[in-house]
Amino acid sequence: MTSGHLVSRASDYIIYSVEAKNIDAVVRTFGPSTKLGAIVGGQTSCKAPEIAAFEKHLPKDVSIVSCHSLHGPGVDPKGQPLVLIKHRADDAAFAFVEGVLSCLNSKHVYLTAEQHDRITADTQAVTHAAFLSMGAAWLANNQFPWELPRYIGGIENVKINVTLRIYSNKWHVYAGLAILNPAAQKQIKQYAESVTELFKLMLAGHKEELRNRIYTARKAVFGGDRKRDLLLEDSVLDRFSLGDIPETRLKNNHLSLLAMVDCWWKLGIVPYDHMICSTPLFRMWLGITEYLFRNEELLEEVIETAIKDNTFRADDLEFTFAARDWSSRVSLGHFEGYREKFEKIQEYFAPRFPEATRLGNEMIKTILEKTKES
Repeated sequence: MTSGHLVSRASDYIIYSVEAKNIDAVVRTFGPSTKLGAIVGGQTSCKAPEIAAFEKHLPKDVSIVSCHSLHGPGVDPKGQPLVLIKHRADDAAFAFVEGVLSCLNSKHVYLTAEQHDRITADTQAVTHAAFLSMGAAWLANNQFPWELPRYIGGIENVKINVTLRIYSNKWHVYAGLAILNPAAQKQIKQYAESVTELFKLMLAGHKEELRNRIYTARKAVFGGDRKRDLLLEDSVLDRFSLGDIPETRLKNNHLSLLAMVDCWWKLGIVPYDHMICSTPLFRMWLGITEYLFRNEELLEEVIETAIKDNTFRADDLEFTFAARDWSSRVSLGHFEGYREKFEKIQEYFAPRFPEATRLGNEMIKTILEKTKES
């Protein structure tokens, strides 16, 4: 059709799939033309501005049933979480939307818009910030990590694959989630603070203080009755490598993972509470984090490495700078600043995207099966 107005006039069910930062302008333009009694929803990753736009610009007779598929476009939707939000609708309208979306074979999760934004912040915002910071640090040090023995095998495979997977996507997906979701801003800020404080303890050689803080966070996130099979094992972690695995594994202090659990502890987040709404990236991130924190021998090795081994000092310094910089751009609401940094790093890693995407899809499939078993 020649315009969105004609689409709106003719359609019984309309989904607005536009960037969160543009949702108000688009709904303001075409919303008033919505067909009498139609159903309207959206697929944005941040529901607060979307619902506000619908309430402000849609006729009162229009039903509002929103949705959000919690995975990227390259992932098979079968079995993945699909959030359905019955914001302003009767049972018949909601059942109609469920029927339409059932072709995706996703797992339906029922939330309010507010619950959606809080859970998305808990499961995605900090996860993205961590991987974005890794990419920024590798660029700053002019590194392709899969070419360096210290970044090959085990946990490192997940870090590299997921980082490349994020940078192979559109910048606005992550910017909208981070900048427009107040809960996400708070969490990204805390992650940057956790990275900075832990790095300072490492530099100063305060081993006992570092150890006490790490174990306190470990108890809060992985303690109590939260005993379960690991999402990831060595055999899974080593399978998905972009480089040749060295004979001897080099030790790493895993600052990014230590800061993640520290951040969850500081914010009172228990990641397992949101597994039903978790994205594949979050399940991978949680998988390597619990792999580290539930292996006491490995955790002690990490603490010892953090204090005595300078191998990763330059990497950790740039990672700390990157985490703080991403947090600043998010706090300022600076979309163009976010885009400029993202696309510069994206260009640097672009040659390896196809292979990383293939490995990432295999990894996601494996972890999804493991999650179902658990």
